[in-house]
Amino acid sequence: MRKNKKSFMGSIPIAGVIWQHIHYIVGLQRLGHDVYYIEDSARLPYNPETFEITDEFDYTTHILNRLAHEFEFTNHWAFCARYLKRHPTAGLPLKKIRQLYREADAILNICGAQEFNDDLLVSDRIVYVESDPGVEQIKVDNGRRSTIEYLGRHCALFTFGENVGTKKFPVPLHGFKWEPTRQPVVLDFWKTNRSPPRPAIFTSVANWSTSRIKDITWRGRKYLWSKSREFLRFIAAPKRAGEKFELATNIKDARTRAQFLRNGWRLESPLQMSVDYWLYRDYIQRSKGEFTVAKDQYVRLNTAWFSDRSACYLAAGRPVILQETGFTKYYGGDAGLLSFRSLGEIAEAVKKINADYVRHSRAARAIAHEVVDAKKVLASLLERAGI
Repeated sequence: MRKNKKSFMGSIPIAGVIWQHIHYIVGLQRLGHDVYYIEDSARLPYNPETFEITDEFDYTTHILNRLAHEFEFTNHWAFCARYLKRHPTAGLPLKKIRQLYREADAILNICGAQEFNDDLLVSDRIVYVESDPGVEQIKVDNGRRSTIEYLGRHCALFTFGENVGTKKFPVPLHGFKWEPTRQPVVLDFWKTNRSPPRPAIFTSVANWSTSRIKDITWRGRKYLWSKSREFLRFIAAPKRAGEKFELATNIKDARTRAQFLRNGWRLESPLQMSVDYWLYRDYIQRSKGEFTVAKDQYVRLNTAWFSDRSACYLAAGRPVILQETGFTKYYGGDAGLLSFRSLGEIAEAVKKINADYVRHSRAARAIAHEVVDAKKVLASLLERAGI
C-alpha cells in the first residue's frame, strides 16, 4: 500500500522535528507500506547552521537526501518550493509528486503542517495528525471559517489530545470527530543497555523563544503555547528535589538565566544537538531521565497530551517526570512515568525514582513498548482512518 507523508522536517531541520517524522516513515515501512516523504510548501525553509530563513533550499535538499540514505527512503522523497515561480523541486520532479497525490492510498498531514494546493486536493484520502491539541478546536468553536474548511478537507482527524471529544475536554467539537493517537516511536533507535553515566541528572530539551502565534483566546481567557511560563512556575524544582536538573535551551535574557542558575539548574546550549540528530539521541540516552513541563494550553484545557520527546526518553529506558495534562488517565502515573502539579509532587517523584532506579528504568521501557511502539500506533491509526 502506498503512503505519502507530508510535513516539514526539511524546512525546519532541527533534531526533535527530524526524529518526530522519521518515526512515521520507518514505522510505516516496517508495516510493509511503500512510503514517500514529500514537502510541498509556500513557507521559506530554515537553515539551522546559519540561523537564516531563506528562499534557497540547498540545506533542505542536503538533509533530506542524507536522511533518505540513512533511513532507506532513497528516491522516495521530494521538496517542492511553492514560494518560487514554476515551483522548482529537489528529489522527485513535480510530475511525479502529482502522480503520487492521485494514486496514494493515504496522505498523512503530520502536525497539520501542510497548506493545500490544487495538486494536493485531487486526493480525498488526506489524514490530519495533530500534535498540538486545543488550538484548532478553539478556532472551530470561535467560528473561524478557514479552519473549519481546512479540517473539513481531511478524511480523518487524529490528535495527541486523548481527552479531546470526552467530557474532560471543555471545548465543543461542532460535529468534527477527533480520534486519539500518540507519537509513534521506532523503539530500537533508542534502546540502550548502558546505564546512564554517573553522575547522571534529569534533563530536557526545549525551545525557549517560541513564537506567540499559537496563543489563543477562548471565552475571554488566553491560553499560551510557549513552555517558558510553565518552566518559570516550577523553576524551584531542583532546589525542592535536592539535586541539579539540566535544560538544553536558548534563554537569551541574562536575568532569566541567572534565576535558573540560582535555583539549581544547569543550562546547556541546544545548538549542536539541534543540528545533529544522533547527538540529540545520545543526549537523551546519557540522561538519568527527563523532567519537563507542558504548554499552558495542554494543561489548562486538560487535553491528555503527551510529549514526543518524552516518548523517546521512555524508549531509551529513562524515566520521565512530566507535568500532568490528563495523560495518567490512560497510562503512567506509577513507575517509569510520573506526573506532577506541584513542587512537592516533583520532589516526591525524584525521590521515588532515585530509591529504585532500575525498576523505574525497566518500567519506562515497558510503557514505551505498550504505548508508543510505532507499529502499534500506526496500524491503529490507519485502521481507524479506514485505510
